[in-house]
Amino acid sequence: MATVTAEIIDGNKISDTIREELKAEIKKLKQEQGITPGLAVILVGDNPASQVYVRNKNRACHKIGIYSEQHNFPGDITEAELLDLIQTLNSDPKIDGILLQLPLPDFINENRVLTTILPAKDVDGFHPINLGKLFIGTPGFKPCTPFGIQKMLSYSGIKTDGAHVVVVGRSNIVGKPVAGILMQKGIEANATVTICHSHTRDLPSITRQADILIAAIGIPEFIKGDMVKQGAVVIDVGINRVDDAKSERGYRITGDVDFASVAAKCRAISPVPGGVGPMTISMLLYNTVQSARQRMAR
Repeated sequence: MATVTAEIIDGNKISDTIREELKAEIKKLKQEQGITPGLAVILVGDNPASQVYVRNKNRACHKIGIYSEQHNFPGDITEAELLDLIQTLNSDPKIDGILLQLPLPDFINENRVLTTILPAKDVDGFHPINLGKLFIGTPGFKPCTPFGIQKMLSYSGIKTDGAHVVVVGRSNIVGKPVAGILMQKGIEANATVTICHSHTRDLPSITRQADILIAAIGIPEFIKGDMVKQGAVVIDVGINRVDDAKSERGYRITGDVDFASVAAKCRAISPVPGGVGPMTISMLLYNTVQSARQRMAR
């Protein structure tokens, strides 16, 4: 196995720094304006992974002083009931952000439900209005995982200005929005961005051009060492459960990057777990606090 020589971009450490900054900002909001940021989380069904995510988000809110409430529903909730709840939360003055945990049951129109959330409370950043603002470069809530990647690079001292960023994956959750964020004019951006996907011809020849390579394709250990140029920065967004008879759990968690072969070649790399994941939650908290700051204008 290749020796790890790259700097490890520690998402947990960066996330802790951001949360301490937010904690101080929340304290100031409470003291000076009497405002406590509020987040409502909606969970439908009993998906174990979703339950873990929601529990982690609520715990993170509590630690930094955000008011949070959780709305749990069985998997057979009607779409009308879900829409009614969202409308109630839209008009609730103590709620600054609404997070709808995905996925939803197949019989519910996910797009209709998501677009019912007020853009001003869409702290997950997936409302078409907020996505539109992202791409035209006006203020709005950025999707949390792509926003977390941007902040991870910034806090690590990795310059994006003029860099060639290659994104492997074109999802609406990560690939497209992270490209939109990093190509904008401004600090922590100004990159030249290439998006690759399953129909890209000779993918390795393009990934080897990347100063910063972002892997978000959803295939375990897809990016190998020979697909990365010497000295590149690699951000692994993937989180995959792979069968492993040697593990007590019977599986292991891995990213979209073959960590050993890539880490021996690149300058810096984010691990899985402990990389992008913690940043996603931190940017949800960040968006919620910023929404609270805008409350007085609503």
